[in-house]
Amino acid sequence: MDQVTSALAPPRASSKPAAAGAGNEAAGSVTKRLSNELMTLMMSSSPGISAFPKSDANLFEWAGTIEGPAGTYYAGLTFKISINFPPNYPYVPPAIKFDSPCFHPNVDIASGAICLDILQDKWSAVYSVQTILISLQSLLGEPNNASPLNTDASNIWDKPDAFKAQLMRNYHPISDNSA
Repeated sequence: MDQVTSALAPPRASSKPAAAGAGNEAAGSVTKRLSNELMTLMMSSSPGISAFPKSDANLFEWAGTIEGPAGTYYAGLTFKISINFPPNYPYVPPAIKFDSPCFHPNVDIASGAICLDILQDKWSAVYSVQTILISLQSLLGEPNNASPLNTDASNIWDKPDAFKAQLMRNYHPISDNSA
């Protein structure tokens, strides 16, 4: 139990000058934050979202999935996303994009880029991976048509048959072995 307690305890203050090793301390705090967010996400009961590091060696690159919410055009569909955390996370938002083609007013179908205010000018360090994924899932059913990245999708959003047909033309189901 002492090992667990000491592993969770904050690091002891050192007699080193603050500037020495500050980069390592910053990287360590980002790593700790990402580890905590991963644990929170794994323990959460938020349906339809998941994300994990792509490898044990790099906590800064994650792969995730978002399931379309019930009652939306995206119900029953699952999309792959990639998340890349900058070294100064959480003070700067992660770079997130759809790896699966996603026909949506706020998603660039070619690049997977996402237009979501909390990933840009409304970013706050209080946001977590879980809140970002929940926001992306919500965006699927509630786009911001006033600021579309995909004007074709925005123009037919209010035409359910046409939108669903175009969505399904672009959708590719993900498989367990897809990279």
